[in-house]
Amino acid sequence: MLHFRVSTILKESFEATLKRPFPIFNQRSWLPNRRRRCCCFSTVSCDARLVSSRLNVLHAAPLRTAPCAAPVRLYCVKTEGAPVEPDEHTKKDGSESEDNEKRRNAGILPSLEDLLFYTVAEGQEKIPAHKFLTALKGTGLRTGDPRLKECMDTLKETLKKTSDGVTLDRHLFKKCVQSNIVLLTQAFRKKFVIPDFQSFTSHIDELYENAKNLSGGQVADYIPQLAKFSPDLWAVSLCTVDGQRHTVGDTKVPFCLQSCVKPLKYAVAVNDHGTQYVHSFIGKEPSGLRFNKLFLNEDDKPHNPMVNAGAIVCTSLLKQSVSNAEKFDYVMNFLKKMAGNEYVGFSNATFQSERESGDRNFAIGYYLKEKKCFPEGTDMTSVLDLYFQLCSIEVTCESASVMAATLANGGICPITGERVLTPEAVRNTLSLMHSCGMYDFSGQFAFHVGLPAKSGVAGGILLVVPNVMGIVCWSPPLDKLGNSVRGIQFCTDLVELFNFHNYDNLRHFAKKHDPRREGGDQRQHTFGPMDYESLQQELALKAPLWKKVSPTESNQDSSTTVVYRMDKVAE
Repeated sequence: MLHFRVSTILKESFEATLKRPFPIFNQRSWLPNRRRRCCCFSTVSCDARLVSSRLNVLHAAPLRTAPCAAPVRLYCVKTEGAPVEPDEHTKKDGSESEDNEKRRNAGILPSLEDLLFYTVAEGQEKIPAHKFLTALKGTGLRTGDPRLKECMDTLKETLKKTSDGVTLDRHLFKKCVQSNIVLLTQAFRKKFVIPDFQSFTSHIDELYENAKNLSGGQVADYIPQLAKFSPDLWAVSLCTVDGQRHTVGDTKVPFCLQSCVKPLKYAVAVNDHGTQYVHSFIGKEPSGLRFNKLFLNEDDKPHNPMVNAGAIVCTSLLKQSVSNAEKFDYVMNFLKKMAGNEYVGFSNATFQSERESGDRNFAIGYYLKEKKCFPEGTDMTSVLDLYFQLCSIEVTCESASVMAATLANGGICPITGERVLTPEAVRNTLSLMHSCGMYDFSGQFAFHVGLPAKSGVAGGILLVVPNVMGIVCWSPPLDKLGNSVRGIQFCTDLVELFNFHNYDNLRHFAKKHDPRREGGDQRQHTFGPMDYESLQQELALKAPLWKKVSPTESNQDSSTTVVYRMDKVAE
């Protein structure tokens, strides 16, 4: 339950200050207008029951005005776990939570559930369930999101008991959303990494259509099962680090990961054994050669885990003391966790086809064995079998986009909140994807797109925008270097439109769109010039939960500060 209070000292100070004029608010600032934002809740938790610590929120922002005017500063400071001492008023008059409970019951302090209801209802006394679900989809969340399971289950059961089976009054609505109210509040208050998700996805759809018109490239035929895919298949899926989802095209058609599994199993190896052990067998440099060359570096190691030789050695490092069946199950479980338990399957036909046509990989395997590249006691033919099996793992664009988002999110699956990989494993994986992930096109891709990615001969491209989202493109026709023609075009167009390139300057690259929220997780924003009345209106619009208080002057730094204090009290 959220409660707000202002200490007696601050109240007295505010009342005294109200009697003074505020000349600064009518002055014009020489600063250009900037997007105004107000501080809101932390995105740390998705469960309202976890909201038990207290927050102190101080909001003030510099308004540079005439020399005679005092500047206004806006800060947003979050403190976790630090107890807040009750003020004198609370100590004398007893429990503050009881007082606030009475005020809430009187309608003075509406709950988060009430505010969410008023937002969706738009003045109506009841909400049609489909209207709520449509509004939820507009934020990027899905009704099948594991984090919303309790909410969706309660909604289904509640609708069965209503008279019309369609609408919810305020009481029933609150009952449905209370278990996930923090996540829902963040969604509807546009506090996710992509605030205006519908606008962003409309651009994604345009980029998809532009790439769809391309007709070049050839479907890979050296593995017979891959040659059976239609060249017209084309899909794009994305998942943000907050779990916002969007798909367009043939996103539910399963396809094999092929080489896209290489960074994933490398991440598993580093997660289990650490960087030093893994790279005692495999290098870190781009090879400058075709991915299936029989060639090692000067230390007689494969150049990196993204070429076939390195991926085969990496396969030998997985669960060395168990059978192939157990190794395969172990990796599959890892990938399912990365995909948020969405579709991860296996194509036995592709596996058999690969093994029957894998003469080059057998040659690489024997070369590695001769050079003693494997851990002692390794059965090379058994390693190759597992290598072919892992390449034959199936995903859809939708499930693979969650895997990419797990990498973008530092190893934590966005839709389950489960930590799957260590930060060390994720950092290493993204670094190697950036330098070696796109076959002989890796340098060009790093230059033009500037994002870690991995392609596969099935036509998939797994693209990671660190700390923002994961994207998977899939289209079977490949260029001469083995990369999806439409996928490369989409990735190039994406970075031309949005400032996702690693070296785009987020502050000064005005020619590109920035769909991310201003200030990121820091929650510190600079306000543009506004008078006091406009400031109050802005705060009332952006933060209706905050009690309006008047500014008070500080004698220490000659600045005007607006103070808001928000306490989270466990029920």
